[in-house]
Amino acid sequence: MTTQAGAAGRSNVLTLKQALEAAEAGKYAIGSFSPRYTSMIAAVLAAGQEADSPLIVQISQKELVRYGITPKAFAEEFYRQLEEQQITVPVVLHLDHTKDMAVIAEAIEAGFTSVMIDASEKPFEDNVRESKEAADYAHARGVSVEAELGMIGTTDFVETETDEELYTDPDEAAEFVRLTGVDALAVSCGTAHGVYNVKQPKVDYARLEAIRALTPVHLVLHGGSGVPADMMQQAFTLKGGGVSKVNIATDLELSLLAALGREERMTDAECRALEPDQLAAGREAVKQTVMNKMKDFVLSAGKAGRFFQ
Repeated sequence: MTTQAGAAGRSNVLTLKQALEAAEAGKYAIGSFSPRYTSMIAAVLAAGQEADSPLIVQISQKELVRYGITPKAFAEEFYRQLEEQQITVPVVLHLDHTKDMAVIAEAIEAGFTSVMIDASEKPFEDNVRESKEAADYAHARGVSVEAELGMIGTTDFVETETDEELYTDPDEAAEFVRLTGVDALAVSCGTAHGVYNVKQPKVDYARLEAIRALTPVHLVLHGGSGVPADMMQQAFTLKGGGVSKVNIATDLELSLLAALGREERMTDAECRALEPDQLAAGREAVKQTVMNKMKDFVLSAGKAGRFFQ
């Protein structure tokens, strides 16, 4: 069964599973960029086209609420920009961290080709049950599913000696994937969401290799903003696979706000109401940030032309 809305009929709109298979084979990662504002979707897609890079455009349930956006509005702008800019590079429309099946169903109906169920804060058995439910629902509609095992922290907390208690256990990961049937797994091994002001990123490569050796699915690192490029690149060039998807959100918003000369985030409506010159400046800043990430961080620039070979 094909995905809903605008995804059908566009050969360059892929599921997450399709995109990550190519990335893993090519030993690079695909950036999963959250523009957070619908007005910035255009900038993210333009960056991918100019860099000749596959890319993932995403938004999370929390961001939908925080910025005042619906899955339908986000998807409509995504597909409108694909047509308006004549985007030809491989793209995925992904729903990031989501707790509710109702939001997942809404996103799939709107045309998202990938969704993430996040029940990682719950006991293992509950996480398995909810992730399997999401996977069964999405797969029946031709959509990929990402889940999370372990707790990916935030940079708001001071690093402690107990960090590793939250890390993904390789044996649990193998069992989780077997029981749920998910297509991608977000793992906790040292990165965090947000800006690294106090806690500094680190990546447990041995843990990543152990997880990858025991699981057949593609691995995802969240919290890509602020992580040194060499540290991240080592994570997706590991023997046997490594990481194939890296989430990047905060860096995009910081570049937008800097271009506008402001520090406080906006609502989506406020962003759309910006003066044309402000909107253009913001989009250019976001575009350059995304292109830099593609070229120097995930190393996906120039890969779109060889993507389907």
